Amino acid sequence: VQLQASGGGLVQAGGSLRLSCAASRSIFVFDRMGWFRQAPGKQRELVADITSGGITTYVDSVKGRFAISKDDTRNTVSLQMNRLKPDDTAVYFCHVHESGITYWGKGTQVTVSS
Repeated sequence: VQLQASGGGLVQAGGSLRLSCAASRSIFVFDRMGWFRQAPGKQRELVADITSGGITTYVDSVKGRFAISKDDTRNTVSLQMNRLKPDDTAVYFCHVHESGITYWGKGTQVTVSS
């Protein structure tokens, strides 16, 4: 599976960005898809993911601000990020999990200025 992420950039605190990740084949069969992020000097952390059945999970720090969604017809998963904070600055990585294997896309940089 190839994953192509887009939508990163530079935004002021309080602003919004939308990340999208397009998969090279049907996402309907994936167990879960989502986004991790890694800030400088920190470990990669799960930001949000969504199962094939639509169940979502979020890290506490983004609850109420971020929303993950998927479009099975377009083979995409998106992350709407609102009320962004400088602490959200990181490289964001799309991932999919299928039958015990995790696939990763290249990261996209999100920078939030104060």
